Amino acid sequence: MSQPTSPQEAPPPGDHPNREYADVIVVGAGPGGSATAAYLAMAGLDVVLLEKARFPRDKICGDGLTPRAVRELAQLGVPTPEQDGWTRTKGLRIVGGGHRFQLDWPETDHFPPYGLVRKRVELDEILARYAVAKGARLVEGANVTGALRAEGTGRITGVTVKRMGADGKATGASASYHAPVVVAADGVSSRLATAMGRQKRADRPMGVAVRTYYESSVRSADDYMESWLELWVPADPQADPGDPSARKILLPGYGWLFACGDGTANVGLGMLDTSPAFGQVDYRDVMRRWVATLPPDWTLTPDTMTAPIRGAALPMAFNRQPLYADGLMLVGDAGGMVNPFNGEGIDYALEAGRTAAEIIVQAKARTDGAGQERVLTSYNAVMKEHLGGYYTLGRGFASLIGKPEVMRLCVKYGLPITPLMRVLLKTMANLAQPRGGRIDDRLITALSRLAPSA
Repeated sequence: MSQPTSPQEAPPPGDHPNREYADVIVVGAGPGGSATAAYLAMAGLDVVLLEKARFPRDKICGDGLTPRAVRELAQLGVPTPEQDGWTRTKGLRIVGGGHRFQLDWPETDHFPPYGLVRKRVELDEILARYAVAKGARLVEGANVTGALRAEGTGRITGVTVKRMGADGKATGASASYHAPVVVAADGVSSRLATAMGRQKRADRPMGVAVRTYYESSVRSADDYMESWLELWVPADPQADPGDPSARKILLPGYGWLFACGDGTANVGLGMLDTSPAFGQVDYRDVMRRWVATLPPDWTLTPDTMTAPIRGAALPMAFNRQPLYADGLMLVGDAGGMVNPFNGEGIDYALEAGRTAAEIIVQAKARTDGAGQERVLTSYNAVMKEHLGGYYTLGRGFASLIGKPEVMRLCVKYGLPITPLMRVLLKTMANLAQPRGGRIDDRLITALSRLAPSA
């Protein structure tokens, strides 16, 4: 049986026990993939959601959701009551340069005035099961190994899958899934995007993050997410971290502590590749040395650590392009949609999933292949118009703060100016009201629109 070579051509289903067909295949059941699948299913499309692991499964993340992400969860229809394990936050606490102060999330008409914390081991399964409840077909243990492509055009027509057991090992079984449109939401490495020739752009910033969890009665309940802009530690690793007379050195990177509300705290460290130390240090060791300097009553010790320190890359500012071509659409980390200002990616993955689904549904409504392809291709322009200028600003910001001397000056002279920090928080979390609003909202929006999108 011939395979589909254009959006309107699809063979009838069920002609082979290991071959399945759908309107859309979504690869990866992270927030972006599950949101895409849920929206598509709600629109009546037959969508298969392929996930290589089996739930529950973890992902390296800070677990913090800003009001921008909360808005997307509300729009998707996902309930987030506190009694179900969602921890609300009022804002951000910033520590650095001898200063320690709190900033509430801004009040706007567009975003809710609170954030959330939910562990990724729970969040991802919640969103995947939500997509299933809306009609998506979730296949766990489906490790996508390659792209099926039409002869002559090179257009993707499906994917090959290796079945994985509950133990994470291959079972020896395989299958193929076929659809006229495939969404790659398979993370930073995106095997599918790479197979289709979408290589990472070297002119985009890249970050790295490491994190773990600690049992802490003191830090497990906190209304504010906490960010440490400076990591001072004793120059001698063997020195007592609490000795005020010990000579201190400044380690590269920034740290965070997010209360999970379940007796544990998410503690992590991030660094941008614009830093001279990127790739030159042991990030886990840096994190251990910094955590050792934190107050003893927080009980952040090796004995209270509940998980190993694990790391992940943070692809930023559309580092893979085009976001759509030849039947393949990129969502979330697969398209490099992490915010260069703050390393946040969940909200942009959710937004991209919503946008991708809207465009696929509109393309499906067209009766000719050329019209469908024109609509699908518009995803590139829509996403760049939405985030391209803002990401360009973020790239410049990432370049500046990667320079230690610039970062020290910003911390020393910027942190004490509370009005300036409020504007910076709104900028970094991308919480400016898109229409109207205060002067700072209009300024941030104008700068994002004027900045070139590339």
